[in-house]
Formats: sequence, C-alpha cells, structure tokens
Amino acid sequence: MTRGRKEPPLHRLLDKTAFDTDTGCWQWTASRTPGGYGSVRMPGIANNAHRALYSLMVGPLPPDLHLDHLCRNRLCVNPDHLEPVSQAENNRRAGAAHTHCKYGHEYTPDNTYRRKGRGRECTKCLRTRSRERYRATRATTEVRSP
Repeated sequence: MTRGRKEPPLHRLLDKTAFDTDTGCWQWTASRTPGGYGSVRMPGIANNAHRALYSLMVGPLPPDLHLDHLCRNRLCVNPDHLEPVSQAENNRRAGAAHTHCKYGHEYTPDNTYRRKGRGRECTKCLRTRSRERYRATRATTEVRSP
C-alpha cells in the first residue's frame, strides 16, 4: 500500500479478525466495549464491530433491529452468525441461552424461583444468601445483648 492511500473500510475491519476453525466465528481482536463487543471508530460506520461488518458485507440494518449473535459469542463478527431481530426477540433468546446461575447451578423447574421484574433466580443460591443473612443478623444481635 502506498503512503497517503487509505485502505477500504472492509479490509481495515477484516484485518482485525481471527478465524476460529472450530466454531466458524470471526473473532474480533481489536478494542472492545465494556459490554464485551468489538468496538470500531470509523467515520460513518457503526460503533460496534459486528454491526459495522454486517452493514458493509450484507447491507444496512434498519434502526429498529438488533443483531443477534446466533453463536452466542459477543466478539464474533461473522455475518453468517448474525441475525437481525427485534430487541424483545434478542432478549428472549439471550434468556433462553442462560441455563445456569453464575455459581453453576442449573435452572430447572425445581431449582428456579421467578421474581416479578427481576427474572429468575437459583433457589440454592437464594437459600445460601438467606442463611448467611440470618447468621449475620443473629451474630450482631448476640453481641449487643447484655
């Protein structure tokens, strides 16, 4: 490339990806957002790398649609792994893919508590937190007793 010439945006973005042969994902290797998505800064191009590559390779994305990562990999920018869906559908799919709590307990009908406005919670973890709260409260009241 000669000095002063700019590389096309698509080539600039593809240079920042690595191909994963096991999954078929195009892994973004450059900067990331705090949410774990690829981030780009190019005039006139979306800030998220997956949206930018999708726009350049497939076409413009309607403003009311979001790209769902079918592979569940936030750093994947492969247009074949992205599907335009509504925000509600994207949230539903993400929730369905979440099968375990952060401590590794599986969400099953017996181990799931649904709380209004807060989604589901693991009953094993709820019991543990409740026990710890009870012990902490009991320890402070025993110390205060004369």
